[in-house]
Amino acid sequence: MTAPKALDTPHGPTRILAPEFRTPTVGIVLTITLVAFEGMSVAVVMPTVAKELNALNLYGISISAFLIASLFANVVAGLWSDRRGYQAPFLAGVVLFVAGMALAGAAQSAVLFLVARAVQGLGAGASIVALLVMIARVYPAGLRPKVFAAVSAAWVVPAMVGPAVAGFVAVQWGWRYVFFGIIPLVVPALAMLVPALRMPSSEAEPSQGPRSKPLAMTLAATATAGGAGVLLHGVDRLHTDPVPGTVETVAGLAFLVYGLYRLLPPRALRFGRGLATTVLMRGFFSAAFFGVNSFIPLALEEVKGFDPTYAGIALTTGALGWSTGSYLQSRKDGEAYKRIRLGAGCVTISILICLLSVLPGVTGWIAVPAWIVAGFGMGFGMTTVSVTALKQSPVNEQGANSAALSVTDMLGSALSIGIGGALINLIGHSPSQIATGFVVISFLMAAIALSATALAGRTR
Repeated sequence: MTAPKALDTPHGPTRILAPEFRTPTVGIVLTITLVAFEGMSVAVVMPTVAKELNALNLYGISISAFLIASLFANVVAGLWSDRRGYQAPFLAGVVLFVAGMALAGAAQSAVLFLVARAVQGLGAGASIVALLVMIARVYPAGLRPKVFAAVSAAWVVPAMVGPAVAGFVAVQWGWRYVFFGIIPLVVPALAMLVPALRMPSSEAEPSQGPRSKPLAMTLAATATAGGAGVLLHGVDRLHTDPVPGTVETVAGLAFLVYGLYRLLPPRALRFGRGLATTVLMRGFFSAAFFGVNSFIPLALEEVKGFDPTYAGIALTTGALGWSTGSYLQSRKDGEAYKRIRLGAGCVTISILICLLSVLPGVTGWIAVPAWIVAGFGMGFGMTTVSVTALKQSPVNEQGANSAALSVTDMLGSALSIGIGGALINLIGHSPSQIATGFVVISFLMAAIALSATALAGRTR
């Protein structure tokens, strides 16, 4: 059931750039644009980073470290936003994000780089949840689909130029300048956001539910993030140290389930109808898409001989498709579960096509049209998930449910990328072995996307 909210009035502004919404809209778009530059850039240069730091075996876990840290920050920022407002967690997140970028650029070892990625993740996680709560508190329900469409559109310019610029910078001056170069762009953007952060938001009575208790939720977030990290480390050790690896895997899974049971809405782990399954769907989408997306540059560079600039084109087209899908969902009426199902179906088909890109006799460029469709599916389906979850949330639980959305999002990506990295390590690092690993990863992620297609009906 949709909880009644003061914002859900039948009349009101119809434009996100109306005078009363212009400042927060511009601020949100600017922030997402910078985050998008970072995301698109890091994905392209990660193969180069892994080689220089002699850490190809950490390719997957270095990405997962960012996501696991984000997961923890999601929960803390969600609680913070519900109790004190979204302004402070957003500002704290930006500061941590910048610090992480500086550490990554200066890293001289794989360990320090992993720490830097975790710091970036803390910052990104806090900022993302604060932005979701900002959207829920500042905009009426009828405008939220348009805001999410604008958020997706903010990826267009970074998607078009980010991978190419990152590849060029990495080739000409080195990968470190990809990280350092983003930092100066954050300062003016943050200065422009200060007025938006002063805007009043709708008030809500504090929630008294189990997900409103700071200590319990922080412990649950710690168990979830720690459990995910231990699980991934254990999975990666299974082929070299089977017994310790199995112990770590089981222990990590136990902590993970314990934490998720408390972080997610009631009945989520049983795929209960409504909000419970809606929140989980975001994790399914993220796991399927990013579990393949993160390995496309590695596969194209190592198997097909692409340089970083060309390998990033597939990521560019995926983001463009995402923006298109998000825009279209904002203009469509009808039942949300059907849009979610269509989006998941597009991701499933695209993954199966994309895996062909590493096969002998097949051009690697087939990944480009495949990833346009995959991005469209994410924009159309995943954005609908976000809008639907906010609509199903009471005002005083918007922070908790925004955090839950981000938890499943980050966890889905972290687990799929970490397990994908473990598969690459298991199968091997030669070009033919990486091709085999990419095919195996793609089949696993296609199965996850297909599951999302089947479960979409339970979001009603």
